[in-house]
Amino acid sequence: EMYKFGEFMSPVLNDADIEARPMVLLLGQYSTGKTSFIKYMLGRDFPGAHIGPEPTTDRFMAVMYGTEERTIPGNALSVQADRPFRGLSKFGTSFLCKFESSELPAPILESI
Repeated sequence: EMYKFGEFMSPVLNDADIEARPMVLLLGQYSTGKTSFIKYMLGRDFPGAHIGPEPTTDRFMAVMYGTEERTIPGNALSVQADRPFRGLSKFGTSFLCKFESSELPAPILESI
């Protein structure tokens, strides 16, 4: 209590955290090419991608390999034991509503 250990301690890692593939975070102002860069690397569009002159991607996207194209909302990702996103639930529903996963069968994502 005196040292507030609970405020800076990391939660215990589970198997999904340890077995997760590496992640890369792209940050920047709107319309600077983040989505275009991802599309270039994938060689195609991905579910949930929107490109335009105005701010179009107003959320955090985890682009991941999957056998079928789909998007998964953040609140669903944060409760799946086989995903490395369980720790994000502590940021609440307002954050989880702005987070989603885009899954697609892209060879570059499969080989990472």
